[in-house]
Amino acid sequence: MNDEQNIIDNLDDLRRFLVSVETGGLGLQGVEGVGMATNNADGRHFVAVFDANHKLLHARWVTDEVYENGKEMVRDGVR
Repeated sequence: MNDEQNIIDNLDDLRRFLVSVETGGLGLQGVEGVGMATNNADGRHFVAVFDANHKLLHARWVTDEVYENGKEMVRDGVR
């Protein structure tokens, strides 16, 4: 994971992360999608940024609360 120490632990931080992705603030090239997932090895949740080939470009760990309550924000985008 890109930033092991910087876990997204509230919905405002998730919103800021998504806006950064959408506006190019992270400097990622070829962004095509964002999704939430669970690590099969340890069950931890994360938000992931993908390219057109579904290659992981960037990811951040999220708390269980953010995972459960932020799914719609990730799916529908920030308004």
